[in-house]
Amino acid sequence: MTAGTPDSTADAVPGEENSEFRKEMGPWANFALGFTYLSPVVSTYTLFGTALADGGPPMIWAFVMAGCGQFLVALVFGEVVAQYPVAGGVYPWARRLWGKRWAWMTGWVYMWALLVTITSVAYGAGPYIAILLGFRPTVHTTVLCTIALIVISVLINYAGTKALSWAALIGFSAELLGALVVGIILLTTHRFHGLGVLFDDYGASGDGSYLPVFLGAAIIGFYQYYGFEACGDVAEEVKHPGKVIPKAMRRTIYVGGAAATFTCLTLLLAVVDYRAVISGKDTDPVVRVLFDALGEAGARTVMAVVLISFLSCTISLQAAAGRLIYSYARDEMIIGHRLLRQFSSARAVPPYALLVSAVLPALIAVGSLISEDALTKIVSFAILGIYASFQMVVLAALRARLKGWKPSGEYRLGRWGLLVNVGALAYGIFAIVNIAWPRTPEVPWYDNWIVLLSGGTVVGAGLVYMFTTHHYGRGDAPSGNAVPDEADTA
Repeated sequence: MTAGTPDSTADAVPGEENSEFRKEMGPWANFALGFTYLSPVVSTYTLFGTALADGGPPMIWAFVMAGCGQFLVALVFGEVVAQYPVAGGVYPWARRLWGKRWAWMTGWVYMWALLVTITSVAYGAGPYIAILLGFRPTVHTTVLCTIALIVISVLINYAGTKALSWAALIGFSAELLGALVVGIILLTTHRFHGLGVLFDDYGASGDGSYLPVFLGAAIIGFYQYYGFEACGDVAEEVKHPGKVIPKAMRRTIYVGGAAATFTCLTLLLAVVDYRAVISGKDTDPVVRVLFDALGEAGARTVMAVVLISFLSCTISLQAAAGRLIYSYARDEMIIGHRLLRQFSSARAVPPYALLVSAVLPALIAVGSLISEDALTKIVSFAILGIYASFQMVVLAALRARLKGWKPSGEYRLGRWGLLVNVGALAYGIFAIVNIAWPRTPEVPWYDNWIVLLSGGTVVGAGLVYMFTTHHYGRGDAPSGNAVPDEADTA
């Protein structure tokens, strides 16, 4: 895998020279944006109890499995963004690699996945806010906390690229420092097990094979390793994006994955009774470990750091969603595009696109008041949608490569390109099947198949919308121009 320089036939970046964004985001801020979106603390603290209950201590190996697979995806994305550093990420990449219709559906799936992920992250902060401030969490208080976090995030995003950069850097510093400090304290003062427990499921698999159990618990790894694409969502705001962004994406995987694995490991070795978690007697092992190890004052301090992580993650998600919606609207691909493509020259941000990235997640959170499990059902689509939209880009890249696409950006995989592309697609298909696989036959069929049903609903609604409005055919932004023959035809 080699980085190269563009040759004389390299495509000009469509629209980059006319971009309204300001190139005010440096290399470290770009990496920090991806890191805070990936957020090892948010993902690990959110799913640690569930993964441990499902798979026992060996569930930690899911981080390694998912990390290796998503690293291949990041390599493919790095090659694409180096050639097409356009705001909006997966949508404009799919447009250049394949065409308008494929790009429209890629953007549609990714947009809804981002919006519900914003809700799920902000909603997950509710219990930690309650612990920090000392009140009893209820559905109503959690929804209020969710909306408050979303509002704070969008106000920071409205302040512009510099504010977003600083928020990302502060969030990255706080999260990484907090994870290291808490992890070292747990290892030195509250460790009850050796590394041998990482190979003992403590009865989680019962009398059967451990593989199905591990694949069920592996959701913690799948949930962890995305966020690196956010580095490319702001491509028009980064100087030398062809060099900076692919490196930031890879660094996000390295550092974010290592931090998440370390956080999970220190929590695992600090849990006193694994069987209590697996049996359901201990439903919140993270909070129990923190209070037992650090005391009330120390645990509340950690909660404050965790809240910074939740906030910075929400900010990064909103930034990605806002750029995607703006890019969509700029190409006239969605209803209301005249409003959504408006740009604030004073702050160099798309205000109405950012507003949508706040209002819709807030409405989704309010929907949880209507039905006790409404939010769970809606958010079930989030991780599937992220992975599906990623793989739509990976498949588009493989198709373009087989039809003659020769990457010409400043980062290229060279002779390894085809092999990496095939590996990334194989991993993605495996992950999607595992995420959607029904594992609760004792519940009604629609709950057992909720992930696949929610994904099918989003795709079905998108197809109806696409072929009734024909928005995908509007706009004159380049499409399908990665493949030489198709570019000539266009």
